[in-house]
Amino acid sequence: MARWAPGAGDRLQAAALDLFTDQGYDQTTVSQIAERAGVTDRTFFRWFPDKREVLFAGSERLLALFTDAVAGSPATDPVEIAADALAASTAFFAEERRPWARRRAAVVYGHPALAEREQLKMLTLAAALAEALRGRGVPEPDATLLGHTTVTVFQVSFEAWIRPDETREMAQIQRETFAALRETLGRVSTPG
Repeated sequence: MARWAPGAGDRLQAAALDLFTDQGYDQTTVSQIAERAGVTDRTFFRWFPDKREVLFAGSERLLALFTDAVAGSPATDPVEIAADALAASTAFFAEERRPWARRRAAVVYGHPALAEREQLKMLTLAAALAEALRGRGVPEPDATLLGHTTVTVFQVSFEAWIRPDETREMAQIQRETFAALRETLGRVSTPG
């Protein structure tokens, strides 16, 4: 087995997803993943701290796409800043990633501990967005509300993007979902 073979991280992710799909997450070991990827267990642990994180690799990059876009947005309106952050996140969702994302979602949502980890990832993203918005001068509670709302739009868009029959690009889905939110909020009457 090659110790530092090129593409080991990608091979480990592909091998893990294949095994998780074929035999189940709980039944798959790190040794099986490493063997399938053609590397040693030690190489696996150089890439990932545990088998769960194989499915969550890239979370930091996604978070950075959102928060960097908030910091760099030319907009001054907080809602437009959030729209810019959503638009920037689409760089993470190239068309060639869709089949992998569909399979990953099936594994994650089919396992309670992984689904919980996914929700933690979304809460972390919402908190980071709120912090970035506060850094742009958006006051509370607006920053927190907008951070969580932006993540909700992202989640709804992602769920649409991974549907088996979906062909629209992530950017289009996000724009349409964000527009639907704006339309819904425009129709909501204030209580009382």
